[in-house]
Amino acid sequence: MYKQINNLNVDDKLFSLINEEILPQTTLNKDEFWKTFENIIEELTPQNRALLSKRDEIQEQIDSWHKTNKYEQNNLEEYKNFLKQIGYLIEEKENFKVETQNVDEEIKLQAGPQLVVPVKNARFALNAANARWGSLYNALYGTDVIPTDGELLITKEYNEKRGKAVVTYAKEHLDTVAPLKEGSHKDAISYKIVDGKLEVTLQNTTTTLENTSKLIAYEGEKENPRALVFKNNNLHVIVEFDKESFIGKLDLAGIKDVVVEAAVSTIMDCEDSIAAVDAQDKVEVYRNWFGLMKGDLEDSFEKGGKTVTRKLNSDRKYKTLDDKELILHGRSLLFIRNVGHLMTNPAILDKDGNEVFEGIMDCMLTTLAAIPDLTNKNEKRNSRTKSMYIVKPKMHGPEEVAFAVKLFGKVEKALNLPENTIKIGIMDEERRTTINLKECIRQATKRVVFINTGFLDRTGDEIHTSMLAGAMTPKTKMKSETWIKAYETWNVDIGLECGLQGFSQIGKGMWAMPDEMAKMMDEKISHPKSGANTAWVPSPTAATLHSMHYHKIDVFSIQNELKGKRRATLDELLTIPLLNESLSKETIKNEIDNNCQSILGYVVRWIDEGIGCSKVPDINNVALMEDRATLRISSQHLANWIEHGICTEDEVLESLKQMAKVVDKQNEKDASYENMAPNYDGYAFKAASDLIFKGKAQPSGYTEPLLHKYRREYKENK
Repeated sequence: MYKQINNLNVDDKLFSLINEEILPQTTLNKDEFWKTFENIIEELTPQNRALLSKRDEIQEQIDSWHKTNKYEQNNLEEYKNFLKQIGYLIEEKENFKVETQNVDEEIKLQAGPQLVVPVKNARFALNAANARWGSLYNALYGTDVIPTDGELLITKEYNEKRGKAVVTYAKEHLDTVAPLKEGSHKDAISYKIVDGKLEVTLQNTTTTLENTSKLIAYEGEKENPRALVFKNNNLHVIVEFDKESFIGKLDLAGIKDVVVEAAVSTIMDCEDSIAAVDAQDKVEVYRNWFGLMKGDLEDSFEKGGKTVTRKLNSDRKYKTLDDKELILHGRSLLFIRNVGHLMTNPAILDKDGNEVFEGIMDCMLTTLAAIPDLTNKNEKRNSRTKSMYIVKPKMHGPEEVAFAVKLFGKVEKALNLPENTIKIGIMDEERRTTINLKECIRQATKRVVFINTGFLDRTGDEIHTSMLAGAMTPKTKMKSETWIKAYETWNVDIGLECGLQGFSQIGKGMWAMPDEMAKMMDEKISHPKSGANTAWVPSPTAATLHSMHYHKIDVFSIQNELKGKRRATLDELLTIPLLNESLSKETIKNEIDNNCQSILGYVVRWIDEGIGCSKVPDINNVALMEDRATLRISSQHLANWIEHGICTEDEVLESLKQMAKVVDKQNEKDASYENMAPNYDGYAFKAASDLIFKGKAQPSGYTEPLLHKYRREYKENK
């Protein structure tokens, strides 16, 4: 049911949320709000459509060029000239520096992990917001960072030998964070503060910190502290003492835990990690975000036979060494990722009865919901600088960034907010944005707080843009291709060239294997080493562990070394990852099966359960964190191989049917799961098939149009 307000028709549940819950928390006049909202929709809708039309026109021109020209990787001049002629590649203008003001220190000064979480799930959202601080002991004990075999096995009862290995590992980390003049924290018997310095008693001597400034605060009494707060590379580590606790009484110094500053920032996601196809879904999204911005979001659930209520954590309070109060922010700094420019949503219909663009709706309503935080009504504040941070995904080139900036300005004016209150995070995940990144940033010089590589979506766009250039290299080999290595360094270099250091984050993408933490600890240190001052992690535990990398690596020093350098070339970025080898039938079949299983495993949960992001077992039963970006790669890759005769539609369909049985088996313990085999006529199977067989025709290879279509049909008919 819709409620008509002026020339808009608004779903009555959404209308009620806005009029009865959100607007009363502001000083805005209801009638004026709806009128200005309608004006924004009316003015910007044609401009949004024009930008999407330009995407289609450019893609048609690229397809046409590949039909009549042979792409030569060793001679790219003809190709680059063509891209310039059609407005795909833009000449870089003079140098500039960003001027973003009123940015929180988590963005400006702290390098650390960043969580991405579906805001549609209140429990997940609260867990992520509270993941600013994490127990290092718990993270180590429960993951494979400490080996899980032999005497170190994770058992139902506490394994003391495993516990000792955890404590040793954590104290070695303390030796990195706050090294002692002599010896190691592993040998400490007691800690106390004497004459403003830390005094540490070891088994054979007494020592202090190598750098006395590392200790900044404490809790309790100086002679017998309950906690010590250390600071290294702008991140905090808290050593907690309790000789009566289960763990503390086993420790010579009475240490019960080492608590680390983990998820410094979090992206509350309205986009790739959620399934929001209608007003019902969007109301859940907006209500949860509103609760976070008011500071009163709660969620209750059953755990261990008891009801647990999750709330936002309070700030942490300590005493400095001269006994002044030190307050450490208790929660992760929250961004919100709106949807991009493509999709519409039936939650609101315009004067012509058309669904409004979801990106316009998201911007207006998530900003409206943030007003309690922007006006100091939230005791558990998010931004202390009265800023709001919107991550904008899937933009194609500078014109689309400029459109987002225009939208932000109009929303600020409509909501009586100061100019440049809304900051923008630019996802560098589309090819036209990558090669024009400097000019994209130029469009948002007073708003940009974030650029981030999204190699999964970026790979999907790489395949779709050059769909007709030839068959692509196997998905399993894509990470070693020339373009992707150039892409990761180019993003950092352009960001530094545009002066993002000290104003904005330069970020890297997701670790997609949430159960493979030992491997993450080996590999993800490459992100801070590359000069990225944040990188995405899939869980609070992963954030806790990844934080250790930022103590080992001083990212801002790395950035200083990289300033003024361009380590990648445009030619490298434009090197299309074409197949350059003959593949065996077995290799082709394995690649098809891998892609089909991945697609089905994700899509069946999306369509049937409305789950936009989850741990999905791959063909080898390794749990992978899947979202629409991984789906985009798999579906586009198969569409490309069908296009160029590497495989046939019949072969892919047969694989889909076989992999449907595999996915059904993997989900057999889920009582609500509906099998796809043997009928293969359910909405999920149809969606998966269309994503491949109609993949070439999908706008930019995006999966959203088909997913939304089939999810709505499922909801309407169940």
